[in-house]
Amino acid sequence: MDWFMSPTSAGEKLLVMVVAILIFVAIVGIILWAIDRPKIPNWVVVVGFLGPVTIALAGGLLYPAVGTVIRSFQKIQNVIGPDGKRILVNGKVTTEKVFGFDNYSRIFTEDGFQRVLLNTVAWVILVPLLATSFGLIYAVLVDRTRFEKAAKALVFLPMAISMVGASIIWKFVYDYRQAGTTQTGLANQLLVWLGLEPVQFLQADPWNTLFLIIVMVWIQAGFAMTVLSAAIKAVPDDIIEAAQLDGATGLKLFMRVTVPSIRPSVVVVLTTIAMGSLKAFDVVRTMTGGNFNTSVVANEFYTQTFRQGDAGQGIGAALAVILFIIIIPVIMYNVRQMRLSEEMR
Repeated sequence: MDWFMSPTSAGEKLLVMVVAILIFVAIVGIILWAIDRPKIPNWVVVVGFLGPVTIALAGGLLYPAVGTVIRSFQKIQNVIGPDGKRILVNGKVTTEKVFGFDNYSRIFTEDGFQRVLLNTVAWVILVPLLATSFGLIYAVLVDRTRFEKAAKALVFLPMAISMVGASIIWKFVYDYRQAGTTQTGLANQLLVWLGLEPVQFLQADPWNTLFLIIVMVWIQAGFAMTVLSAAIKAVPDDIIEAAQLDGATGLKLFMRVTVPSIRPSVVVVLTTIAMGSLKAFDVVRTMTGGNFNTSVVANEFYTQTFRQGDAGQGIGAALAVILFIIIIPVIMYNVRQMRLSEEMR
């Protein structure tokens, strides 16, 4: 059977492929045959479909989640002897694993972690507000114009780019060269044309966090524009016409009729982008690596776990738990608003 497990020749590989296809067809046929048999109890069919999913969720989601929570309370410390000195065994310091709230205490009291939390709060507040506002205004301006499709495609285009790709693009935009030399970054070239000095956008604390947030807004605005544009088109014409007959036009019509009519969609967009902002990792990791006080919880979790030798214990796990706790109410509120939006339709 070695040829089956490790085929080398073209004939063996072709035979393995045929066997794999036959196995797949057999499994699907068994499932369909089981479903069509009237004598099989419904609970067997339900278990057949939900069982593998439940096992996969328990093994791939629940088990790691419980393990992360346990590790968030763990801390490895040196073993201290009765004389108050560290105990050495074969020249190496002996360590022990203890449980407590030290990891959480460090996160909420140390300056570095407090800055991470503040940056995360800034991301969660500014990105949804700016992206939704820009998407809403843009959707209204291009609605039913001659170039509507082309205009929407331009704003939606960043959604087709990966986070890493978008970050690399903006890293070129923010690129810095010393004053007096040719600027390769678009942003600094604009400053030079205006007679100003070039700026190190990604190192200028605290504004560098804002410059990273702009990248996320650039990516998410297309999503907001698409959803809100569809919501605006779904507003009944008779409501608009009735408001116009009452004298509502322009901004008054937009604020008092259009926005209240699409409120559920606006809330869903805000909460969806907020969830994406909580998980912001790619932009920070690609553009600054979390340096210059730009780190957020998701990036710090990665740094503490895989860069600081934490091995998934201690600070990294505690940050993951905090991120999980923060995102739960946002998800619940998002689901509730989506249900309300569906009921209104």
